[in-house]
Amino acid sequence: MVESEENGVLFPIFILTIIAIPLVPYTFVKLSRAFSKKQRSIHCQCLDCDRSGKYKRSLSQRVSTFTSCSNLTVVLLWFVMIFLIYYTKNISRESQLFEPFSILGLEPGASDSQIKKAYRKLSIQYHPDKNPDPEANKYFVESIAKAYQALTDPLSRENFEKYGHPDGRQGYKLGIALPQFILDLNGESGGLLLLFTVGLCILLPLVVASIYLWRSSKYTGNYVKLQTRQAYYELMKPSLTTSKVMDVFIKAAEYTEIPVRKTDDESLNKLFTAVKSELSLDPKKMNQDEAKFWKQDPAVIKAELLIQKQLTRESAVLSPALQTDFRRVLEFAPRLLEDLMKMAVIPHNEQGHGWLSPAFGVMELSQCIVQAVPLSLRKLSSEDTAPFLQLPHLNETIAKKIALQVGSFKEFQDLSLEERSILLKEVAGLSETDVADVKKVLEMIPSLKIEVTCKTEGEEGIQEGDVTTVQAWITLKRPNGLVGAVPHSPHFPFHKEENFWVILADSNNVWFFQKVSFMDEAEAISTASIAISETMESLGASAEAKNSAVEEAVEKVKTGSRLVMGRLLAPAEGTYNLTCFCLSDAWIGCDQKTSLKVEVLKRTRDVEGEAAEEGMEEEGEEDELEEEDYESEYSEDEEDKKRGSKKKVNKKESSSEESGSDED
Repeated sequence: MVESEENGVLFPIFILTIIAIPLVPYTFVKLSRAFSKKQRSIHCQCLDCDRSGKYKRSLSQRVSTFTSCSNLTVVLLWFVMIFLIYYTKNISRESQLFEPFSILGLEPGASDSQIKKAYRKLSIQYHPDKNPDPEANKYFVESIAKAYQALTDPLSRENFEKYGHPDGRQGYKLGIALPQFILDLNGESGGLLLLFTVGLCILLPLVVASIYLWRSSKYTGNYVKLQTRQAYYELMKPSLTTSKVMDVFIKAAEYTEIPVRKTDDESLNKLFTAVKSELSLDPKKMNQDEAKFWKQDPAVIKAELLIQKQLTRESAVLSPALQTDFRRVLEFAPRLLEDLMKMAVIPHNEQGHGWLSPAFGVMELSQCIVQAVPLSLRKLSSEDTAPFLQLPHLNETIAKKIALQVGSFKEFQDLSLEERSILLKEVAGLSETDVADVKKVLEMIPSLKIEVTCKTEGEEGIQEGDVTTVQAWITLKRPNGLVGAVPHSPHFPFHKEENFWVILADSNNVWFFQKVSFMDEAEAISTASIAISETMESLGASAEAKNSAVEEAVEKVKTGSRLVMGRLLAPAEGTYNLTCFCLSDAWIGCDQKTSLKVEVLKRTRDVEGEAAEEGMEEEGEEDELEEEDYESEYSEDEEDKKRGSKKKVNKKESSSEESGSDED
């Protein structure tokens, strides 16, 4: 029977394994994310961004980030693992190989006299008569005596040389990975053993699964509540403008949970007065619209007023309590806007098309929140003023003056460095340092180029019902040479990466959409390589052609392009004038579009195939008829031959009978 001490040694090994299996990969993922974030922290270097403080973390902020609950748990578990490794390494000497020479302190091949001398010396130190310590007695009996016997007794020495142990061949030992205190309870350990088994094998997985299912039943993959997504989908309409998109956006469940305090009433009234002109209130029905506004959920009212305060860049006047709510509203905003964008472009009609107008409204709202630009400036009459406000040291008055001088924001970007410097100094009254800041931000603003195709792989032309492939290359260029960068957004208090949405649309119908990021080059290379490789394989291309296409795609990605691919079902016969848009969720004035003419032909491939199959069937039927005719003719000849042979036989028989009768 296996001793309880041997069983108890296995329990630390079991715990060590259970901890190491999830901890090692989780630590690797966490370190890789931290490293990638450090590599990707390419942000604007202007004075406004430096003053915002979101890119320069203080010592207390760094300590608080490191001492988060998850980080402390990981560090604690690693300490536990190190202790268990050390403990299992030194807990038992039985797990080590039996080496009699090393036990007696001798070199291998020592003589009998040296063995006896060493044994006597150790006996004086560890013999029970000389040393009453129980551990010394145990060591003498289990190690020293066995080592001496293995080297002096002929049978023991033969067993040691053959099997490595003086007692001969040692059988396999089996143990139970349970704590020592349970094994020491003898017959009373059955209940604890059952409890341990149920808790570890049944209850623990059940608790983990329950937590996961509870969380997944409340949140989407982007950590947006399912209740929010459902509300967005139900409130989405095909003709929503930017101001109406705001009314849908603030209906998120995350915003309805914002605490509303009685002490906030006075502050909210002041906020309403300050941003009243930015709210979608009808001047002709001002009293009615105001009453309707205040009848909304107090949390929704609070969220909209705080967002309007962000758009007007007046958040500094908020009380400390409202500052906390203000940061919470803006922290949720990017992922809520992304989910709202998905609800706008996903299929809403029988043809499987989304809606373009609300998608434009969502992107405009996202740009305004990130750059802190009022929605009123995005209207048609003031569309050229809004892009200037994302530049540092410019306010609305200065932006209007510059817009009158140069026209559009694109023309302002195309000015030479000297012309732009003179304009900023004379019209805006900026200093050399301020002009340098404007130059830094202009070098961060991306310019986009779109190349899009739509075709049926392996076929000439697109026919009704074909599965067509949409392929678009989005190329991004910046004057400073960067590809992936964090946008200039000093008024947005959180780290925000820039994303782009590629949309293929016909009028207000969205045919295809996909989100694109230029931050992770490695992921973009992997995605492009797989997509191009699968496309070439489906066309039956050779290995050389496939490798060449993949290499070309990888080079494009490295130079600042991203591949967007998708499939859609070709509509009815006709000519469709599509437009491919690339919309930014952070920058104002850098959106691009290109036209794509798609001609869908009448379905003929299936008809030709069916006609060919019918022709084959008719030929098969004719062959079968010919074979049947041939077989019938052949069978008639055979029958005639058989009949003729039967007649001959009958004649012979009759003639033989006649001859027999004559003889008689």
